[in-house]
Amino acid sequence: MSGDDLWARHRAVLPSWLSLYYGRPMEITRGEGRHVWDADGRRYLDFFGGILTTMTEHALPAVAEAVAGQATRVLHTSTLYLNRPMVELAERIAELSGIEDARVFFTSSGTEATDTALLLATSHRRSNQILAMRNSYHGRSFSSVAVTGNTSWSPTTLSPLQTLYVHGSVRTRGPFAALSDADFTAACVADLRDVLDQAGGQVAALIAEPVQGVGGFTSGPDGLFAAFREVLAERGILWISDEVQTGWGRTGDHFWGWQAHAASGPPDMLTFAKGLGNGMSIGGVVARAEVMDGLSANSISTFGGSPVTMVAGLANLRHLLDHDLPGNARRVGGPLLARLRASCAGLDHVREVRGRGLMIGVELVRPGTDRPWPEAASLALEAAREEGLLIGKGGAPGGSVLRIAPPLSLTEAEAEEGAGMLERALARAGSAAEGG
Repeated sequence: MSGDDLWARHRAVLPSWLSLYYGRPMEITRGEGRHVWDADGRRYLDFFGGILTTMTEHALPAVAEAVAGQATRVLHTSTLYLNRPMVELAERIAELSGIEDARVFFTSSGTEATDTALLLATSHRRSNQILAMRNSYHGRSFSSVAVTGNTSWSPTTLSPLQTLYVHGSVRTRGPFAALSDADFTAACVADLRDVLDQAGGQVAALIAEPVQGVGGFTSGPDGLFAAFREVLAERGILWISDEVQTGWGRTGDHFWGWQAHAASGPPDMLTFAKGLGNGMSIGGVVARAEVMDGLSANSISTFGGSPVTMVAGLANLRHLLDHDLPGNARRVGGPLLARLRASCAGLDHVREVRGRGLMIGVELVRPGTDRPWPEAASLALEAAREEGLLIGKGGAPGGSVLRIAPPLSLTEAEAEEGAGMLERALARAGSAAEGG
């Protein structure tokens, strides 16, 4: 059956808002290492990893063997029974989290992790007021959309929460862009204080991505959330660090994104998902025991902590640490970022190349302006595919930022190959967009 036939079947039974990449969507049928193959047998270098989810490598033998072995014993039990792999993975994550007296609750996705963190925070503080960052994204459920500041991914204004949005996660745009890092941070802190003074109630928590993912890999200066934390601590407000995309060493410099703001110590809670399972559906929350244990009613998870996903997470995390893949993200990602910045310096439709580790964004604008150019980003996505490279896109409004986030095992040779493909794709996209 052709890809066009599968696409027609997709449109017939799946929601219209379930968007697909490319004018002619592709079916990925196999993966190995940092490469995937489509249904026509063509090989691609994967610089997106299923939205930052294939963290180590495709078809990692350790994960495949762990899943196969567990599948022959028992696939599912629920959290109503003791679960050795879940306890072992929770112990490891609690130790790595940096949160004192940590408790871990497993979910099946990052969205569900956000839901859980919001439930814990609002229950602990007896308030439905939440602080979130402008341009943010925290999931697709009703409550997570309620704290998402990226309007491209927020389909409803109806909300169970009262959300207050503050400045800080987009360094090079907005009213504070021209300031130094120190003055930018001071201005954002002043904005935070002003928002809190006008809130008229007890705010439960701040939820924030250390580096915004769907928002286009944007971030504020290092130390911003440490400065925020001082203000939050004065008022007893919790800090939730959304580590769904930044966790497990993706940024290269730190194991968790919050550690770039470590002067404040760890957050009260962190959420995780995506990369831990290397494609298996794992999410979760780490929180101080005082916060995690504060629910006054029963709560379980049918699929969170499934034995088969837990053994996958254990095997994947062990491989990540044993092979120092966070260090590899730093060693390979730094030169890749530098090369892309140098090669894009002469392209008038590239406004900025930013990021850290293997989390890099290329923002496209209309030449001679500062206006986002989503059409050029879409053309670049297509051109990269033609070159044999898979990338993502995001940013607001409309998706004008190319997102580069390969598996953390990316080699120097693969980074060079992918950079060359992307450079050619960007040149072609700029010319095509101007001509169109």
